[in-house]
Amino acid sequence: MSDSGFDLSGKVAVVTGASRGIGEAIAVRLAKAGADLVIASRKTEGLDETAATIEALGRKALIVPTNTSNKDQVYALINKSIETFGGIDILVNNAATNPHYGPLLESEDSHWEKTIQVNLQGYFWAIKASVPSMQKRGGGKIINVASIAGLHSLAWQGLYGITKAGVIHMTMTLGNELGASNIQVNAIAPGFIKTKMSSVLWQNEGLANKMIAQTPAGRIGDTEDIAGVALFLASSASNYITGQTLVADGGITNVYTS
Repeated sequence: MSDSGFDLSGKVAVVTGASRGIGEAIAVRLAKAGADLVIASRKTEGLDETAATIEALGRKALIVPTNTSNKDQVYALINKSIETFGGIDILVNNAATNPHYGPLLESEDSHWEKTIQVNLQGYFWAIKASVPSMQKRGGGKIINVASIAGLHSLAWQGLYGITKAGVIHMTMTLGNELGASNIQVNAIAPGFIKTKMSSVLWQNEGLANKMIAQTPAGRIGDTEDIAGVALFLASSASNYITGQTLVADGGITNVYTS
């Protein structure tokens, strides 16, 4: 590696929601840095392609289909990771859902239950299952993918934003509680990134142009913009950072607050 501070050789990383989008990009970026990967998503579609890319880089890839709204499946994912590789060094909680796009008062109980289970409880279960292994290995890195919707109210994304605000607070709390174990817990808050989940936004030309006009970077982000931040948080370069949320949004939240 050109910079040993970003070398993940010998590390084992678990990435949820790794079949496409941000999760796939993060998994591949960590593999390029030398990590072996456990990749998970609710559906196996896409995981084979992600695994093939990782293995082409000379790293190992274990596929574990997982519905992160199911506690037993989350624990099975972590246990399988430990059984296969001997432990976990890096956990990236990325799997997410957004079943309700519209006014918050029009959301239904089923929307709340599903969004909380996947976006918040699923993250917590994965962390709780992974921490004992990290403690045995002398430390670890936990990266929670949040959203700028957890920092600011965004139109029609109230329920999603509520869960992402919860992720940010959970990150702060666990950053404090796990610091003594040399486990750094941080979050990434992406802005508008071109993924399948956000297609309702960027495929609307009028809305996309409005977002681009409001973004100082002058563009919608791509998944590699987030993968680079994840590599930093997964590496020893971030050892003195914990309980923080790094915003990667092209500067648009500066516009919201100015």
